[in-house]
Amino acid sequence: MVCVVDLQLSERHGPVITVNAGLQRVVFLVGYEAVKEALVDQADDFIGRGPLPFLVKVTRGHGLVISNGERWRQLRHFTLSTLRDFGMGRKGMEQWIQEESKHLVDRIKTMNGEAFDPTYFLSCSVSNIICCLVFGQRFSYDDQHFLKLLQHISQILKSMSSPWAVLYNIFPGLMEWLPGGHQKAFASIEELRKFVIEKVKEHEDTLDSNSPRDYIDCFLTRAIKERDTCTEFHYDNLVSTVFNMYFGGTETTSSTIRFALNVLIKYPEVQVRMQKEIDSVIGQERLPFMEDRKSLPFVDAALHEVQRFMDIAPLGAPHYALQDIPFRGYTIPKGTMIFPLLHSVLKEEKQWETPFAFNPQHFLDRNENFKKNPAFLPFSAGKRACVGESLARMEIFLFLVTLLQRFSFTCPGVADSIELSPEVSSFANIHRKYNIIAKMR
Repeated sequence: MVCVVDLQLSERHGPVITVNAGLQRVVFLVGYEAVKEALVDQADDFIGRGPLPFLVKVTRGHGLVISNGERWRQLRHFTLSTLRDFGMGRKGMEQWIQEESKHLVDRIKTMNGEAFDPTYFLSCSVSNIICCLVFGQRFSYDDQHFLKLLQHISQILKSMSSPWAVLYNIFPGLMEWLPGGHQKAFASIEELRKFVIEKVKEHEDTLDSNSPRDYIDCFLTRAIKERDTCTEFHYDNLVSTVFNMYFGGTETTSSTIRFALNVLIKYPEVQVRMQKEIDSVIGQERLPFMEDRKSLPFVDAALHEVQRFMDIAPLGAPHYALQDIPFRGYTIPKGTMIFPLLHSVLKEEKQWETPFAFNPQHFLDRNENFKKNPAFLPFSAGKRACVGESLARMEIFLFLVTLLQRFSFTCPGVADSIELSPEVSSFANIHRKYNIIAKMR
C-alpha cells in the first residue's frame, strides 16, 4: 500500500488522497506539511483512532490503542502518569536499562566471536524492560516460555504486514472463515492474551493496594476504588492495554536495535566514528547515561538517522473522522479512515538532503553539532503519538552505546551484501535478519 500511495502520486493529486478500500473510504495524508497540519495544528479534529478490523480483532475493541473519547482520555492519562511514576524517562528507568544491558553483553560474550542471530537476545533485553514496568519481573534469556512468547510477537507483526491482513481489513467477515496467515496470527494473539490473563490473575491474588509493584497493580487498585461507578478501569480494558504495551514495547524497539547493527556493519566507517566518540566521552568501562547524549553529537545523529531510514511504521497508525473534518479546502466525511503516511515524512525530498540513503549528516549542522529536524516523526505526532516514545528513545541510546563500547560488529560474509531495504513493507517495514559477529574490543 505504501508503494501505491507514495510521494509521486501526491505530486499529481496533492497531499490529500482518497481511496475506496472495499466499502471503507480511506484518506491518505502525504508529506510533512499535511501530516503536521492534521496531527498537530488540528489535533482535536484528528484525535480519533480508526477501527481497523485487524486491530479490533487483536484488542477485542478494548484498551488504549483502539479506543476513543472518554475511554481513551482516561486510559492514556492513567498510563502515562503510572509509567512516569515507575521511572519512564527518568533515572529509575535508566538504571533498569543499564542493568539489562549487562545481561545482554554477558549473553553476547558467550558466543565467543562466532556468528549468531541477535534477534532473540535483543528481544529478550527490550522485552524485559517493559516486563519490569508492567508485570514487575524480568525473565531469563533461557526461559523457553518467554522465548515462545517473543516468537508469537514476531509472528503477529509479520502477519499485520502481510497481504492476509490487508484482505482481512477490507473483507473481515469473509476472511474470518478462510484459512491463511491471518489465522496463524490470531492463534499467536490468543497465546499472548493467555499469558497476560495469567499475570493479571497472579496480581489479583497477591495485590497490596498500599504498595503497588507495577502497572497491573496500579490499574487493579484504581479498578477497586471505582468498582461501584461506570468506570473505564475494568478487566477487559486492563487485559487489552497490557497486551498493547507488551506487544508494542517489545518488537518495534528490538527491531530498531537489530536494524542499527545491520547498518553499522554495512557502513563500518560510521561504526568506527561512533566508537571513537564514545571512547573519548565515556570510555569502554563506565555505563552510559542519557546525560551523555548531548556530548555525543555524532552518535545521537546516527541513531536518529537509523530510525528515520528504517521507517518502521510507514503507514502510521490509523486515525478516524469522528465527525466531518474541514481540512485544506476539503471535507473529510465522518467515518473516514485516515492514514498519516509517516513514510512520506521521513523520506520527503524537501525535508532531507538524501532521503533514500543512510546519512547521519541529516542531523548535524556545519559545526558537527546535533541539530533537530521537525520532520523526524518515527513515533508519529500530536495527541495520539506513541505513549512509549521516551522509553524507546532511552532504550535505543543506552543499549546501542553499551554494545558499541564492548564490541565491534561484522558479518560472516561481505558487508556490502547486507540489504537495508525492507523485506516486507505494509503496516510495518519488516527488515531482513542476518547473522552477525561480535568481537570484544
